[in-house]
Amino acid sequence: MGGFKLVIFDCDGVLVDSEGISIQVDLIMLAKAGWPLTEKEILERFLGRSHAHMMREIQAHLGHPLPSGWEDEYHAAIDEAFETHLTAVDGVKDALDLMETPTCVASSSTHERLRRTLGISGLYHRFEGRIFSATDVPRGKPAPDLFLHAARRLGVAPGDCAVVEDSPSGVQAARSAGMQAFAYVGGVTPASWLDGSGAVLFDDMRRLPGILAGD
Repeated sequence: MGGFKLVIFDCDGVLVDSEGISIQVDLIMLAKAGWPLTEKEILERFLGRSHAHMMREIQAHLGHPLPSGWEDEYHAAIDEAFETHLTAVDGVKDALDLMETPTCVASSSTHERLRRTLGISGLYHRFEGRIFSATDVPRGKPAPDLFLHAARRLGVAPGDCAVVEDSPSGVQAARSAGMQAFAYVGGVTPASWLDGSGAVLFDDMRRLPGILAGD
């Protein structure tokens, strides 16, 4: 480890503390749609996956299109919750301040949501011009497309990239791309879900610069 030329950050749960907020909205909105799930089931099905994937899963389970206006109501509920509660992940600003290696964001979120969440949390200016979304590529995580796209756009070979993730699908995508994965387990993801994944696990963002350096 060490000697990386690019550090690729996932966004939700890695840069912004959004996943716990999203789960609470999901609980309410999925029950309203007719598919009540527990927090654990929501994590297992949707953590690290795109909104498009979530919509496909919901409609496949229901066996019919979602009620008219449901998706607009869902987005409005998420936006309101983020405006009220969203913050940067504890310690991530300190970590970024210490990092000299170039960084970027590669997330399952849309560009619109990334602008919103990174803006609310005060992180957008740190990554502006280097933000990539699953909507940019044919396949989202766990396929490697997004991470390979980010590396290609920034002119860095996959083997020189580190990926900071918090979900099994994200770690799988990084590994499939030939990149070293670092898995943050200080949020909602149980560490046991990432044991044996090939990722380096850590639970304090302030430790990330040293871990990346191989300390």
